[in-house]
Amino acid sequence: MQAIAWDDRGLVPAVAQDATTGAVLMVAWMNAEALARTEETGLAHFWSRSRARLWKKGEESGNLLRVRELRVDCDGDTLLVLVDPTGPACHTGRSTCFFERRPDGAQDDGHAGAPAAVLARLERTIAARRASTAEKSYTRSLLDAGLPKILAKIAEEQGELAAELGNPDAPAERIVAETADLLFHVMVGLAARDVPIERVFAELARRFGQSGHAEKAARPPR
Repeated sequence: MQAIAWDDRGLVPAVAQDATTGAVLMVAWMNAEALARTEETGLAHFWSRSRARLWKKGEESGNLLRVRELRVDCDGDTLLVLVDPTGPACHTGRSTCFFERRPDGAQDDGHAGAPAAVLARLERTIAARRASTAEKSYTRSLLDAGLPKILAKIAEEQGELAAELGNPDAPAERIVAETADLLFHVMVGLAARDVPIERVFAELARRFGQSGHAEKAARPPR
């Protein structure tokens, strides 16, 4: 096992990464006690240099980081903490501490390059619209109308995508646009049923390495 290369203060940087989306959430420090507590409890613990004490992420806010896996880099001087966050990772309320872009200073919800991160960000946006009191929100209007309206839109978007896919003259841009429309409305449907997108990711991951025919045959009858 790779030994931890603690620095002269007995610390090592720990990078917290969302285990589902791959988004980098925060960077903190661990000492031997913080690492031990993390491994024992399954919750991320760090060492605060400013307060000179051990702290559990979310001990005040409730926004815990549930650890799925711990990894150490090839030199042993950095830890990767793969986590399932229960809320925003940043004390500002952002999902990630890396929300400001240089050099223009633009702020957003973090880098959305990873496909899973894009869908997770869309899920958070839909949840925010659902909780909003703003009158003008297409997403909120769908959720307020309920599943009949949402299902009708999913069927409509599915038909439009099928038409574009079946049209040999359809440009790729139209296929991309219709696919995005369908994915958005499916995500709204999942939100209406309180089904997190992470469960869909997990199901897709489970299916790797097995025959599609075998997977379907193993499903319980409806």
